[in-house]
Amino acid sequence: MTTPIRSVPDSVARWASRMWWLRKADAAVAWVGLWGGLGSVLGPALASHAAVLSLTFLCLGLLIRPVRSSWRPISGWVGLTVSRGLRPGDRAWYVRPGEADLVLVTARHGVRVVIARPDLPDGEDLNVRRTRVLLLPAEVGRVG
Repeated sequence: MTTPIRSVPDSVARWASRMWWLRKADAAVAWVGLWGGLGSVLGPALASHAAVLSLTFLCLGLLIRPVRSSWRPISGWVGLTVSRGLRPGDRAWYVRPGEADLVLVTARHGVRVVIARPDLPDGEDLNVRRTRVLLLPAEVGRVG
């Protein structure tokens, strides 16, 4: 990782630590949804079996990368909300678990954003979905 131009602001560090909780909230929503779905299929008499079966399905889903990376109802919504105001030319913090880089937004197409990171070779940009990553505006006062 390259050395950031400046140190990470406290608000960005707080968001980086919140990402763990957001991912756990995604898993909790998946488990409750599976439990409710299986509970309605199996009936109220087998609610405990539905809980164990839904937890088993959740663990299997966590092992399958496409399922795990696309199921983000809580963290995806938060990612869309906090990056709502980003436009091409804006600077933003590209936050991942344990690290954050200052990037430049070069294009925006709905939920997709193209960003330029300082550690990439010239002319290479990243095309990311705002539902999968956390992009915070570089102005500290804009995000809490």
